[in-house]
Amino acid sequence: MPGQLPSITPSRFVLHDSGFRINHDQFAHDVRLGLTASPKTLAPKYFYDALGSQLFEAICLLPEYYLTRSETEIFANHAAEIVAKLPGPLTIAELGSGSSLKTRLLIEAILKRQHQLHYQPIDISSTILEQSAIMLLGYYQNLRVTALAADYTRGLHSILRNKGEKVLILFLGSNIGNYKPDDALDLLKAIRKSIDNGDGLLLGADLKKSAAVLEPAYDDSLGVTKAFNLNLLLRINRELGGDFDVTSFAHRATYNQGLGCIETHLISRSAQSIGIAALGLQVDFYQGETIHTESSYKYDFSQLKSLAKSSGFESVGTWLDQNERFSCNLWIAI
Repeated sequence: MPGQLPSITPSRFVLHDSGFRINHDQFAHDVRLGLTASPKTLAPKYFYDALGSQLFEAICLLPEYYLTRSETEIFANHAAEIVAKLPGPLTIAELGSGSSLKTRLLIEAILKRQHQLHYQPIDISSTILEQSAIMLLGYYQNLRVTALAADYTRGLHSILRNKGEKVLILFLGSNIGNYKPDDALDLLKAIRKSIDNGDGLLLGADLKKSAAVLEPAYDDSLGVTKAFNLNLLLRINRELGGDFDVTSFAHRATYNQGLGCIETHLISRSAQSIGIAALGLQVDFYQGETIHTESSYKYDFSQLKSLAKSSGFESVGTWLDQNERFSCNLWIAI
């Protein structure tokens, strides 16, 4: 039964913490680099501190944010078909796992095929990893979780397997869209190098569509996405002694059709000067100046096919939600 925590023993749950999330030196370096650049930028990987991770979970529940619902719908309808494409037994590793709610549908499908399953989530937030592991282990008595709190680009080589097992890597939620095209290809090549021939990658990728659908997903009516974006400034205040007043910045998300991506910015409402004590830095803004915080790239089928081929994979299946807004793509390492 769900929530039977006494059965969650150390033999079923291990959490390795790389300490990446508290690497203040790297955060400080990147903030200095980004806020002294022209145009100003902040890296989207820094969205996901403890508060940012919780805000993103709230975003996934918003009516405008169709991505999570669409991917969940695909798994609800096709999880058994997806996992049947790979021979068993399987172990699964998830990059940027978050709460792992959608992953439950895949776990259930795999556990119908094999008696036990080893799940290896990798995420920056150790809090989210622990919370999701408790939830999953309470539901599935034949599940074992080895979690790694790390930047998932650094955690690929930590993936474990038993003899005879195939690895299925999950890279869901259109996380691939957070990378510029060249960087996305480099990441997929790194994933390919970390696994063996015949292993699988399940890639969630948002599809190109009209700005009328895309923009509200990143600028919702409740303002949760705005809070998620502004939390970057609050994080600088908390960790680096910044004096940002978040009410003096606006949130903007627009679709750049030429690049095929949503671009997210924070916009200074007035001319102002911001101090960041830990950096010994004063950052000047003119009215209307922006900080670019994220680009979320969207794909078409030809781009996805090209990515698979260029990174050493063969596409063996693509599944869509009923509105054909989102795709789940199973690629096999060749």
